[in-house]
Amino acid sequence: MTIKFCGAAQEVTGSCHLLTLDNGFRILLDCGLYQGSDDEMEDFNREWLFDPSSIDCVILSHAHIDHTGRLPKLVKDGYGGTIHCTHATRSLCSIMLLDSAKIQERDAEYYNRRLKKKKGFEDIAFKEPLYKSEHVHQTMEQFASYGYERWFTIGEGVEVLFRDAGHILGSASVTLRFQENGETKTFGFSGDVGRPNRPILRDPKPMPQLDYLLCESTYGDKEHEGRPAESGKLLDIIKHTCVEKGGKLIIPAFSVGRTQELVYMLDQMETDGQLPRIPVFVDSPLSVNATMIFGSHPECFDQELAEYMLIDPNPFGFNNLKYIRATEDSKALNTMEGPAIIISSSGMITAGRIKHHVFNNIDHKENSILIVGYCSPSTPCGHLRNGGENLRLFGEWKPVRAEVYVMDSFSAHADRLELLEFIKNQKEGLKTLFLVHGTLDRQESFRELANRYGFDDVQIPALGEEVKL
Repeated sequence: MTIKFCGAAQEVTGSCHLLTLDNGFRILLDCGLYQGSDDEMEDFNREWLFDPSSIDCVILSHAHIDHTGRLPKLVKDGYGGTIHCTHATRSLCSIMLLDSAKIQERDAEYYNRRLKKKKGFEDIAFKEPLYKSEHVHQTMEQFASYGYERWFTIGEGVEVLFRDAGHILGSASVTLRFQENGETKTFGFSGDVGRPNRPILRDPKPMPQLDYLLCESTYGDKEHEGRPAESGKLLDIIKHTCVEKGGKLIIPAFSVGRTQELVYMLDQMETDGQLPRIPVFVDSPLSVNATMIFGSHPECFDQELAEYMLIDPNPFGFNNLKYIRATEDSKALNTMEGPAIIISSSGMITAGRIKHHVFNNIDHKENSILIVGYCSPSTPCGHLRNGGENLRLFGEWKPVRAEVYVMDSFSAHADRLELLEFIKNQKEGLKTLFLVHGTLDRQESFRELANRYGFDDVQIPALGEEVKL
């Protein structure tokens, strides 16, 4: 068999890996959208390193757009096979891919409208969206979903097992089992590995014994804060910004996973009487829909949340919390006076309503921006995270006068020690460990740690690299 690395290779976005078995059966692991503005990756989302029509099946690790966002384009460009995933991943993809299509359509419309204002625009090609809503509807018809811990067949002699990865609702590690040259072989893909002892979801569960493993390495050089310190720090930021300074706390957060975790933590503060009496807004239609889906998949909840729901049957809602759908209500937040907490997407400030909230609040010193997870360096969120003094949004440079906080403890990705704990049961039998979904510096750091622990063959593949196993 061979593995070709078609995305998230020395990069933390655009997950996509092509496994070709010796009998020619071709399996695509994830089909993610590149999120960022690196010039070298400009054409990534529009081009393929393989023929979409040649793929026999697709297997998804979870619903995040950097792992699923090119599926409608894959179908549009000729893929007609089945897309395999967990039940919750299918539910989330139904809203997330449609939201992604609308973003593609709006971006293309905005670009073309500006182009028409330029002289001689007739000689310039207009931009086409990657895909449209109609392609999402077609894509969803090709989904098939399964529960955890159940082997199922995707091709002759090829079986798959999903095991809870604890990253977001429905996230899974992927184990493939098949016969080659009279031997049973196992190939694993970690997807994105979650963190133990996090709220809402169960802890990530180690994978079965494998011959080869593709493992994420997002935080391969870092250790996160513990949860008790996290809750106290968040409350301190809220009090400093909203009570002492009377400002707004703007939190860019992914609609799925991060938003629900933040709301759940604020809900607990409110129940305990700790949360100041200030309005809290979740400004994202996708976040609202995703939160409803969370409530319909209790099979993914951990014991802590199940017990908390005996006290508070709605862990994602309290008196001062308002979910916003209408565009007019979202715009009103930009002129609203007084303190508030605004949670909005996207988490990297690359699209969505959060761009407007940051644009309208970042140059006021009484406000704060709280970054609660990884941001690709080339994104607006990445520039803020790295201490940028000015930020370019909507073609205008804005001075960064608001305080900027970073809390990586909210990350849904395991840190370096948690990753090592996740893979340590593979040390004796694993032939090769491939590190994906991480920047090169962090991958090299984690490779050194894995080598010290006893993993001899740890490789860091490049984009487009193909390896014979």
